[in-house]
Amino acid sequence: MSPHFHIPYAVPTVLLAIALVSRAPTFLRAWRDPEVRATTLLLLWATAVLVVITPANIDRLNRLTGVPNIASPWAYSFLTASCATGLAMIIRWREAPSPRRQRTIRRLYGAYAGVVVALWATFALADAPVPRIYDLDTYYADTPWMREHILLYLLAHLASCVVSTRLLAKWFPQIAHPWLKAGVVFLQIGFSSGLVYDAAKLTAVTARWCGTDWDVLSTRAAPPFALAQAALLAVGFIVPQAGPALTAWVRDRAEYRRLRPLWRTVKVLAPASAKARIGFWSPLDLRLLQRRQRIHDALRLLACHLDHGLYARAGRAAAALHGEDAADGLAGAVTVLAAVAACREGTPAAPADRPPRTAVDLSDHLDAVSLALRHPRTVDGVRRRATSTESLNVHV
Repeated sequence: MSPHFHIPYAVPTVLLAIALVSRAPTFLRAWRDPEVRATTLLLLWATAVLVVITPANIDRLNRLTGVPNIASPWAYSFLTASCATGLAMIIRWREAPSPRRQRTIRRLYGAYAGVVVALWATFALADAPVPRIYDLDTYYADTPWMREHILLYLLAHLASCVVSTRLLAKWFPQIAHPWLKAGVVFLQIGFSSGLVYDAAKLTAVTARWCGTDWDVLSTRAAPPFALAQAALLAVGFIVPQAGPALTAWVRDRAEYRRLRPLWRTVKVLAPASAKARIGFWSPLDLRLLQRRQRIHDALRLLACHLDHGLYARAGRAAAALHGEDAADGLAGAVTVLAAVAACREGTPAAPADRPPRTAVDLSDHLDAVSLALRHPRTVDGVRRRATSTESLNVHV
């Protein structure tokens, strides 16, 4: 048995297994959600198919069970189950919840469950004593009951690919959500790969019926398209669910990093309340929430130290030096640094009975203030300009 046959199966199998494991937490949290359940089952069936059809595992199953070609009904049953699950998911995506949709999905599952039962029945009735690892479909193409066994899975798979491709093609122009549209593109390519697989297999089987040997279509041409279909369908069904979560993660990560300079500047102040213990491995959204809360708590502590006059002068100086777009962020950075220093020294910058507006103003552009704090030399230049302007006004 050549090891080269194992290479194509390993990569998609590992990728599907990783996707399945990554879905486990979501499944445990929301297993009642039909889409979550269906996605997890689809990944499970697709992974099971690739595990079973790996040549080494076919040989292992034959030897462990003592039943030649027992991998055939197992693999084809998993493939049929994944076809049913995929079709059901497409129907759920396309149609709003209704009794009609539920009936359609129940009939679909019933039909494919019947195919699975028929696969095992035909295998039990067939006489297939010679183990075939690579060419079972063509080797037993003329064998009673094995012929029906092979045709059952091929026609069930072909029907699911044709119906899915047709449904997706009609639905695609109506899709507005970008992640769902991307998922449908992967699905269309995946089901098209499945059609090529079925065409190659059926052509090779038909050739055997006609007394011609075109086995290469079944043993060499078809398998890569089956592997491509498994991987593409997994991606296609995961992308619409994982895409929005990934977008939110990227957005939160960017904000978390943007707020870091401001957070580092104000974290020297004593927190207004006990700090919750949130470690590096805590969810990003929780860490971002804590960082935002820490900054807002600090701004409340700084309220009596925020000098609105300094803020206004720094804004004019920043606008003159760096333009209006940078003025708010640089003015806020100068004011926060001065307020932190005043707070640590215990010298209020504004009367207690007249709280400044600056804290409210800063909350509207925290990102800009934090971005300005990344450039301490620029902030210091604005501070010196604002201070020199104040000195000039006092002198006059």
